[in-house]
Amino acid sequence: MPVRFARLVIDALLPPLCLSCGSEVAEPGSLCPQCWSAMVFLGDPACTCCGLPFELDAGDGVVCGQCARQTPRYGRARAVLRYDDASKALILRLKHADRLEGVEAFARWMARAGGAMLAEADLLVAVPLHRWRLFARRYNQAALLANAIGRMAKVAVEPGMLVRTRRTPPQGHLGHDARARNVAGAFKVAERLLPRLDGRRVVLVDDVMTSGATVDECARVLLRAGAASVDVLTLGRVVREG
Repeated sequence: MPVRFARLVIDALLPPLCLSCGSEVAEPGSLCPQCWSAMVFLGDPACTCCGLPFELDAGDGVVCGQCARQTPRYGRARAVLRYDDASKALILRLKHADRLEGVEAFARWMARAGGAMLAEADLLVAVPLHRWRLFARRYNQAALLANAIGRMAKVAVEPGMLVRTRRTPPQGHLGHDARARNVAGAFKVAERLLPRLDGRRVVLVDDVMTSGATVDECARVLLRAGAASVDVLTLGRVVREG
């Protein structure tokens, strides 16, 4: 009863707001009906490897054209939302605007989307920021998500396992091959944590997967350092037409 009363008092003074548009909602960490209906949640049917959604169910084990042409280093990638105009505002509030109240809700969504891989995982690892970018932003959104998912899924977390060794230029204007060149050699495993990685099944956590170049390079580094397998779990992913 005291907890419920305290919640009523807090909601009266600071009513919960939609994680996307900021309008009042009934529950903290939720979206208003209009924003919820605008989100495109991803799921099956999808590429068995990268999770790219398919319009039609082509059966089990089918991969997309990109994965058929060049198999990623990671085993599976799954995401919650299509990264588009509707979800972009939601994710950028987390990434750049110090709006961290959505972390728990996002982590719950991600834990559901990645349930199969999390059930098999030994370790969660966050895609790192370069130290100067981390200093400017003050937090790594991928690490916050990994920590929250780890608590929910009861999987160990090592957000500092990967280190970004150089500050890569922005990739927004780059194509797939240019992105791959941009991040090549940009990550390493923290030497003090190498024993924690040996033989572990890793789930790599990030906020958005665009071309997949960053998570693929991270997977390469983790596998080379001794991980048994690497899967990828993100909040959003870009879905290119055609």
